[in-house]
Amino acid sequence: MAIRQRAGVTQQELAKRLGKPQSFVSSYENGQRRIDLLEFLRITDALGVDPRRAFADILRQNLR
Repeated sequence: MAIRQRAGVTQQELAKRLGKPQSFVSSYENGQRRIDLLEFLRITDALGVDPRRAFADILRQNLR
C-alpha cells in the first residue's frame, strides 16, 4: 500500500492499469490475498517503480 500511495495512485487506478477489479488490489493490500512474483512485477511496472527497491522497502517494513 505504501508503495502505491507514494506513487500517487489510487487502488482503483492501479486496478485499471492491471486490468483487474479494485477488490484485487484491496485484498492483497489488506493481507487477505498473497501475490506471486509475476503479479508483484506487474504491479511495480504499473506503478512505475523499481521492483528491487519496492521489495527492499517491503522487507524493511516487515522486519521491524
